[in-house]
Amino acid sequence: MARSPAPFSPFEWMIAWRYLRARRAEGGVSVMTWISLIGIALAVFALIATLAVRSGFRAEFVDTILGANAHVTVYGLGEITQAGTVDRTIKDYEDLAQRISAVPGVAQVAPLVKGQVLSNYRGANTGVEVYGIAAEDLANIPRIASPEAFSGDLADFPQGIAIGSGVAQALNAQVGDRIKIVSPNGVRTAMGTAPRVNAYDVVYIFTAGRYDIDRTRVYLPFAEAQSFFNREGVADELEVLVEDPEEVESLVPYLQEAGGAVQVWTWRDASGGFLRALEVEDNVMFIILSILVLIATMNIVSGLIMLVKNKGRDIGILRTIGLTEGSVLRVFFLCGAFTGIVGTVIGVILGCLFAIYIDPIFSFVNVMMGGGVWDPAIRGIYALPAQLHLEDVLKAVGLSLGLSFIVTIFPARRAALMNPVEALRYE
Repeated sequence: MARSPAPFSPFEWMIAWRYLRARRAEGGVSVMTWISLIGIALAVFALIATLAVRSGFRAEFVDTILGANAHVTVYGLGEITQAGTVDRTIKDYEDLAQRISAVPGVAQVAPLVKGQVLSNYRGANTGVEVYGIAAEDLANIPRIASPEAFSGDLADFPQGIAIGSGVAQALNAQVGDRIKIVSPNGVRTAMGTAPRVNAYDVVYIFTAGRYDIDRTRVYLPFAEAQSFFNREGVADELEVLVEDPEEVESLVPYLQEAGGAVQVWTWRDASGGFLRALEVEDNVMFIILSILVLIATMNIVSGLIMLVKNKGRDIGILRTIGLTEGSVLRVFFLCGAFTGIVGTVIGVILGCLFAIYIDPIFSFVNVMMGGGVWDPAIRGIYALPAQLHLEDVLKAVGLSLGLSFIVTIFPARRAALMNPVEALRYE
């Protein structure tokens, strides 16, 4: 007895390839194939590009948080003063800092004095937030000590003030200029509290990469900040940097135990809402773009139905000379799968190129639109970031190929079940 040919034999590939190269008289099939291929390629490109941008945006946002802010902030619980107000300053901050520094996993503990003031230079004014910090602690903050761009020398910080590039732009100030900061709660006099005004030399200008940080943040030497804000002998909070910020939650009980009567606030507590919103948006965008991929793959069905209709006579002849239903099914499955594979490969290439060359592409779009496409005041960061992850590419490839193969089965099975007698009756 003759042995049945193995699945996906060379002759099945040959017939499928012949059908894909439609003759001029059957140009409709060829057009549908090209439409399906282009649609899948664009859908996969959009999916990979979106996933890369979302990954880059989250990574950039988290990096600016961890690179310029405390991973954990320790506050005092506060006590009621004789005036009836709540005093949350930390009086034994040096001893508390030493105890927290001893916790395994803690990289640095820096006492801070913070206050909101008005800065002034040659008639220009802008509100800023002053961070009083020791020079050696400031040198260990990555986005400040090693920013995207800077001018001046951080080593001169004890003799002056460090300001963000946005503050410098608002004041039109440069390194070497002497700016004033004005605090409404300043000098205590017999007539009450009078505003305090001090002038400092700008010794360092940094660009941390976050608009809100660069636009509002100013660093002042710790002792000077204590004097300026009437915080002699106390600190407002402790800024804690840990070795593994992603696992910061596991350190909270130990920090609380070491600190005693303090309140611990992690970077996830401060930015958790925004990160959860990003995660929800990622999931929604993936679902929407998956539907787009599904719509693109449905064009394969249309093309194969037209192909089966045009090749009805051929199917009847092939079945008559001995081709099995399985062979016919595989021939038309190969036709649809080939379209899905080629479209997916093109989409992956386009998506990866977009993620790799996003900076020049974005610059070109910005120039063509006349500038102002990306507003850092709204987005928080200065450019559109993208990070290409293998798992995102594999996710897009798996989705596209999976849908392409699944939708191909139905018209291919229809061709396999075609009755050869009916196919040849009117030939």
